[in-house]
Amino acid sequence: MKFNPPQIFHFLDDGFTPNNHWPVLLYKKAFTSTNCSEELERIFQKNNWTNNWRDVVMSVDHYHSTTHEVLGIGRGSVDLFIGGENGQTLKCKVGDVLVLPAGVAHREIAGSPDYLVVGGYPDGMDWDMIYCEKEKYASAKTQIEALSIPSTDPLFGSQNGLPTIWF
Repeated sequence: MKFNPPQIFHFLDDGFTPNNHWPVLLYKKAFTSTNCSEELERIFQKNNWTNNWRDVVMSVDHYHSTTHEVLGIGRGSVDLFIGGENGQTLKCKVGDVLVLPAGVAHREIAGSPDYLVVGGYPDGMDWDMIYCEKEKYASAKTQIEALSIPSTDPLFGSQNGLPTIWF
């Protein structure tokens, strides 16, 4: 299986959202079918991005301080606002895969009525939910900085992608 290199996005700490020094990775058109939820979940599991779920993305800014996250668009399309207050909109369609380092805020802006996301976490890590709350910022930032780079990319495994980009 051959995937294109990802688009890379950096987001700065804004005092409410830590974001991360590691970049967000967006793999466009990783899959070409109109419903690739099964394929996404299979490859995420093969590359040890587990604790999988299928749902939509919340419409409230939030981030995770305990783990990194992968979001694969299994069906439809969605506009996601990434990076907190000073972030940007990423237009994602079926087959796109987004890798979010811990601390990077994200929320849905608008989605097609049928959109579905397949999510996962390296080594099946448990996630927390932080709503860009100032009072949780300092402890979340400390926890985020202690996280290591995952040993695999959710699409490429250990040979390419994330392990060669986040260092």
